[in-house]
Amino acid sequence: MGASMGTSVRKDLGQLGVGEKIRHMRNNKGLSLQQLAEKTGLSKPLISQIENEQVSPPISTLLKIANSLDTDISFFFQDQVQEIKTTVVRSDQRVISPRRQVQGKAKLGYTYEALASTKPFKTMEPFLVTFEVKDAEEVIKFSHEGEEFAFVLEGRLEFSTDTETIILGPGDSLYFDSNQLHGFRALGDTPAKALVTVSQ
Repeated sequence: MGASMGTSVRKDLGQLGVGEKIRHMRNNKGLSLQQLAEKTGLSKPLISQIENEQVSPPISTLLKIANSLDTDISFFFQDQVQEIKTTVVRSDQRVISPRRQVQGKAKLGYTYEALASTKPFKTMEPFLVTFEVKDAEEVIKFSHEGEEFAFVLEGRLEFSTDTETIILGPGDSLYFDSNQLHGFRALGDTPAKALVTVSQ
């Protein structure tokens, strides 16, 4: 039965074996966990947890791992990598991140859906991101190479760095250098939703 008949074929990161892909590529490059940790700036225990599918890595973490392994972030979202010029990802075929912790007891604060997971070797990666309501002190800030664009679809969204805080509403957009520490949180009583594009 096809997706058009109501059967959802969405997959999460665990089903795609993201951790196994990272481990396989790391081993093929002759890198130890410690060496990959040093290249990415991530902790060795975190990389181990990701490889063992114990945590759901945020976008920024996947970007750092992809760059350190000389691959494209889209590699992690695909069953098979093949050269294609045009791709369509139907609404029920998106790769989604499960609602799991990042590391220890720290909650990521957002879930994401990859909107162009079947197109490899691209210079930007679009996501539909749902941000949770959190207290300001609970926001986890990340940094990674590249640039980022966000267009708010629903709710009120707070963007913060070490030097500024910006409040965004539906229809507002934001473009920034993502090599600075940055974080998001939804404000009010309901989650916020945004279209986010990340360059590699």
